[in-house]
Amino acid sequence: MIVDNYNNSYLKDKHIVVATTDKVEVNIQVYKDCKEQNILVNVADNPPYCDFYMGGIVTKGNVKVAISTNGKSPTTAKRLRQFFEEVIPDNIDDLVQNLNKYRKTLKGDFEDKVEKLNEFTKSLVEK
Repeated sequence: MIVDNYNNSYLKDKHIVVATTDKVEVNIQVYKDCKEQNILVNVADNPPYCDFYMGGIVTKGNVKVAISTNGKSPTTAKRLRQFFEEVIPDNIDDLVQNLNKYRKTLKGDFEDKVEKLNEFTKSLVEK
């Protein structure tokens, strides 16, 4: 983090930049300077000036859920992340590990395996 007036020399040797000043015109200048130098840039809270968005990620063992609103509502992404952190059980990785072992024992072609795994796991999504 730099606490100073913006100077495009700060972009030297950078590959990715996040502009988060409280001055819209400075953030847009950072965006323009980055574009001239082929640097990926995210201007916080200004989706048209973003090459990428900061999504929410929930990780529990080998299970990873990524959430994005394409920059339209970071608050919604945050709330969805919180929701998934609550509803995905902490022991979900045990299930994933066991399913992986089970999958390795299945015989048949790809479609047969998918059908058996779908049948075996359908209770995860049934209401």
